[in-house]
This record gives sequence, C-alpha cells and structure tokens, in this order.
Amino acid sequence: MKNRIALIIYLVFSIFTGYSQQIQLNIEGTSGKFYLIHMVVAKENWYSIGRLFNLSPHDIASFNNMSFDKPLEVATQLNIPLTVNNFDQKQIKVNGETLVPIYHVVGEKEWMYKISSIYNDVPVTSLEKWNKIKRDDVKQGTTLIIGFLKVKTDLSPLAIGISSNPATNVPAADLANKGLKPADESAQSASKTSPPNSSPLYRPEPTKTVTATASNTSATTTIVPVSNANEKVNNYAITHSNGGFFSIDYTGSGKSASGVAGTFKSTSGWTDGKYYALMNGLPVGSIIRVSGLNGKTIYAKVLGQLPEMKESNGLIIRISSAASAELGLGEGKFPVDIKY
Repeated sequence: MKNRIALIIYLVFSIFTGYSQQIQLNIEGTSGKFYLIHMVVAKENWYSIGRLFNLSPHDIASFNNMSFDKPLEVATQLNIPLTVNNFDQKQIKVNGETLVPIYHVVGEKEWMYKISSIYNDVPVTSLEKWNKIKRDDVKQGTTLIIGFLKVKTDLSPLAIGISSNPATNVPAADLANKGLKPADESAQSASKTSPPNSSPLYRPEPTKTVTATASNTSATTTIVPVSNANEKVNNYAITHSNGGFFSIDYTGSGKSASGVAGTFKSTSGWTDGKYYALMNGLPVGSIIRVSGLNGKTIYAKVLGQLPEMKESNGLIIRISSAASAELGLGEGKFPVDIKY
C-alpha cells in the first residue's frame, strides 16, 4: 500500500516538474475569439487539459466541435479558448491563482497602437510596462506580452516557475537551452504550411532524460506484413518529398537505434506533414529521423513515452498513421531505423 501511494506521488510530481521551465504561449484568433493551440500528448484527457488551462473540459470540446464522450488521440490539435474566466489583461487575480504571460509576435507594419486595438484595446502603457519596452522600439518579430492566462496554482503545471508579476520576453538563449524556439523563429517555421503564429504550444524537456540504447528486436518478434494500397492517402506527401514538416528542424547527434515500430491514429500529418512519434528515452520535442527498409524516410517530433499497454510490447517506437502512410508501411508492425 505504501509503495502504491509513493508511486502516485512520484507520478504527480513528475507531471508537474515537466512544466517547471517557462514556456511561451502564443495567442491566436481574432477579437472575441482568441485561443491558444495545444497538441495532445500521451496520457492526456479532457479533464487534465481543462485543469491545465483553467477551463471546463466540456467548453474545450464544444469550442473544437468535438464530442466530449470521445477519448482524445495523441497529436490531436486543440484550440483552447481564452475567456473571461482564464484570460486577464489587468493583472487581477485572487489567492490560489497564477498569471502566465501570453504573447503576440509582432508582424509586418504592426505598431504598438495597432496591437493594442487588436487585443481588446489593452492600454499601451500596460504593454510598455509588461514588456519593459518603449512603444517606438517595437519591431517586426518582437514578442510582446499582451495578456495573461489565469490558472489555478495548485492544479495547472503551467503555474510552476511563473512569478506573480511575470518578466517580459523569454531570452532566445534560454529557449535554446530548453530545446525550444524563439517565437519569431517558430512563426517562420510554421509559415511553411500554416498562417503566422500557428505553432502549437511548446512543452519543456522533462527534467529526467535517458539515453536511448535500443537495439534490434529478437528473432521471436512477429512482423506483420502490411500494404498501403488501401490506406488513407497522405495528401501532404503528394507535393512534398522532404520527409515532412519537421525535416528542417532535424539536426541529429549521430545516435541511432533499430527495432520494430507500431502506429497510432492521428488527424495530424495528412495535409500539413506534421508527423509525431512516441518513444522512450528521448526528451519531448526531439526531432527524429525514421526510415523503413524500403528506403523511405520521415521526420517526426517526439510527443512522449510509449504508452504502457499490451500493444507496445516489443516496440521501440510508435509513429502517427500519416507518418506510416508516407513510409508506405500501413498500420501494422514493421522494422525501422531511427536516427536522432
């Protein structure tokens, strides 16, 4: 019994420390319908995401025109509404609440007054104060705090490490050290297939990382022959041959692993080329190179660990269904080579 309680405490602590480093939330949408983008990772559900953003899970489902009764799939993109309950532009909060900065990336021909008018006529003096910048110093690519996400300190991991009077822009060096990108760089990368400022919520690397030392699976592993002849067509792959959206972000460290891959169903990747993976021993957000024995290659972003379930036995990795389609390997099990 004591061991079970200790395990529960450890898991809760691990989840919260995963968010202990500051991350950047970029605002999306237009006046009256502002939102944040969140990419679902392993073990998340409607309730945990609701606690994360201080919203009713039913409201999140409704905002995304999705059924609350349907479980969330890994790599599903959710739009998180900013409402009077969780969006603040006056730095007003009660005990037990934390204000997390929300940013806008300054676009071409935007100036402080225009930005003020876009975001509910927030006073220019407030923008200057929050960002420690003069109105005439604003330039394209600058990240500006335009308001705050109001969360419950004890319930939302986003509250950890955020002061009650948040500082301004996160230095690019700090973001690089955490495996993240400055907002302007993220926007440039996202512009390949989507409008500016459409990059999903970035997650910090977990505090505990383990070097992957995976090797080929044993001879007893059953490889299921698959064919992509009758599978869903990957529309992105028709016009792109670079291995997907994240290929430009791949750097590699010379490490590699081989083994059997499985798949998980995902709505991402079919039109935007954003392929995702679940793999043990790598930090969340890592970009990896996955190759099939047929010579085809894709680049995927790691969303988390392999889920502890029977279907994961014998697997080194699980990739999104769109990724396996581009590899021409369907949705069975197949050998792959991985570089990271």
